[in-house]
Amino acid sequence: METTEKIYVAGHRGMVGAAIVRALEARGFRNIVARSHADLDLKNQQAVQGFFREERPAYVFLAAAKVGGIHANNTYRAEFLYDNLMIEANVIHAAWEQGVKKLLFLGSSCIYPKLAPQPLHEDSLLTGALEPTNEPYAIAKIAGLKLCEAYRDQYGARFISAMPTNLYGPGDNYDLQNSHVLPALLRKIHTAKVEGRPSVELWGTGAPMREFLHVDDLASACLHLMEHYEGREWLNIGTGEDLSIRELAELVCAVVGYEGELAWDTTKPDGTPRKLLDVSKMHALGWKARIGLRAGIEGVYAAVRHTF
Repeated sequence: METTEKIYVAGHRGMVGAAIVRALEARGFRNIVARSHADLDLKNQQAVQGFFREERPAYVFLAAAKVGGIHANNTYRAEFLYDNLMIEANVIHAAWEQGVKKLLFLGSSCIYPKLAPQPLHEDSLLTGALEPTNEPYAIAKIAGLKLCEAYRDQYGARFISAMPTNLYGPGDNYDLQNSHVLPALLRKIHTAKVEGRPSVELWGTGAPMREFLHVDDLASACLHLMEHYEGREWLNIGTGEDLSIRELAELVCAVVGYEGELAWDTTKPDGTPRKLLDVSKMHALGWKARIGLRAGIEGVYAAVRHTF
């Protein structure tokens, strides 16, 4: 990518899109085009096609998506499937129509079967049943990945896909009804400390294993792929290391300074037992995550603790 070329970041106000914009700007890219949802509804095919005809970006980072945690995924199943299908189909098709040089589609590690062998390798896709609570979102992301494959196969489009692990960082969602596990833990445990509660209730057993990647590391991986990867196969992006939700909660307690008890509500779902990505292909391409989990959580907490 040349620094003067026009780059469209779809979803620039979201956590991932904003991180990509920061990474591009840090590298000297200034011709970045973006639209808020109020200005461009990516579910509207006519509007998306009009935008691409007008702006004609050379490169596209497709980070726009409807996202949420277990509760949101399981409650708004139709919205998660429909909204994400429409967004990715409209953007990918319009990018092809207008001759975009290269597009990067961002999926999610939830595309893999619930009981796939760990760590999750790219070859595990479509080898088993998905986790039921986020199946609609996973199916939408699989469809986006397959769209990129199909446009590459039929039209020769330089469309690539990446599957990030669980993310956290600046711009995260801390709404307890819709947030992912790490921001939810931060808010719950911070609130328990401030209110002097002797314990804090958390969902599940604490046993599931999860991997967490700082969103700024993801952004650096996205730029690396856009500049150095031309393959048909999607690539996992993560740290290659995981820990239990219980261990994560204890780490958050240490960062927040909360000394109360953790009360696990085992009537609530755990989700997938383990979700660790095999990131050997990204490492072979010369990219590795740099931000350690504790340092990353400390940075996030320092930035948001006064906003709760």
